[in-house]
Amino acid sequence: MNPENYSQGIPVIDLDAQSRGQFIARTYNHLLGAIALFTLIEVALFKSGLAASITQALLGTSWLLVLGGFVVVSWVARAAAHRASSKAAQYAALLGYVLAEAIIFVPLLYIADHFASGVITSAAVITLLGFASLTGLVFATRKDFSFLRGILMWGGIAAMLLIVGGVLFGFQLGTYFSVGMIVLAGAAILYDTSNVMFHYPEDRYVAASLELFASVALMFWYVLRVLMSRR
Repeated sequence: MNPENYSQGIPVIDLDAQSRGQFIARTYNHLLGAIALFTLIEVALFKSGLAASITQALLGTSWLLVLGGFVVVSWVARAAAHRASSKAAQYAALLGYVLAEAIIFVPLLYIADHFASGVITSAAVITLLGFASLTGLVFATRKDFSFLRGILMWGGIAAMLLIVGGVLFGFQLGTYFSVGMIVLAGAAILYDTSNVMFHYPEDRYVAASLELFASVALMFWYVLRVLMSRR
C-alpha cells in the first residue's frame, strides 16, 4: 500500500535528522512489539490447547473462505492504519492484523511442530537474518525502492490467482512457488523499508510497522514451508 495515498503530512525525507530518527525508531519499536505480540499469542494458543481446535476448524473448512476472510481483515486493517486520524484506531488496526496473522498461522505451525521438530526456530532465524540484511541494504545505500510497487502489485495478483487455482483444482504449488514468494516478500521488505526512510508522514509509524510486519510474516510463512518440504 502506498503511504502517499493516505496522508497529507510531511514526508519523512523532508524532516530534520532528529525527527527522522525518531520516526524510524518508533516504527521499528512497533514492529518488534508486533512480532512479540504475535509470538505470545501463538504460545498462548499452543499452551492452552486451542491450537489443535483452531487447526481442525480451519483445515475442515474451505481454505478459500479462510483466505478471503484474511484478505478482508488485512485490507480493513491497512486502510485504517493509513487513514485513521485517531491513534487508538491505528493501534486497533495493528492489533487486529497481528491477531488475524496469528490465527491463520496456527495450522502451519501446528503441523510443523508435530511433524518437523525444530523447523519453526530455523525458519524464524532465517527470516530475521533475511529481514536484517535487506533492511541494512536500504539504510546503507539510501536507495528509494518505490519502483518495486508495480512489481509487488502484479506479483501479488499472480500469486493469489495461483493459490486460488491450487485450491479449486487441487494441484500443489510446490517448492519453486514458495521460493518465488520468499523473493516477493524480500522485495516487499525493500519497498516498505525505503518508504519508512523516504515517504511516510511522521504520524504514520503505526501504519509503517504494520506493513513491515506483513512482509516479515509473508517471508516467515514461505521459509517455513520450504524447510518443511525438505523434511
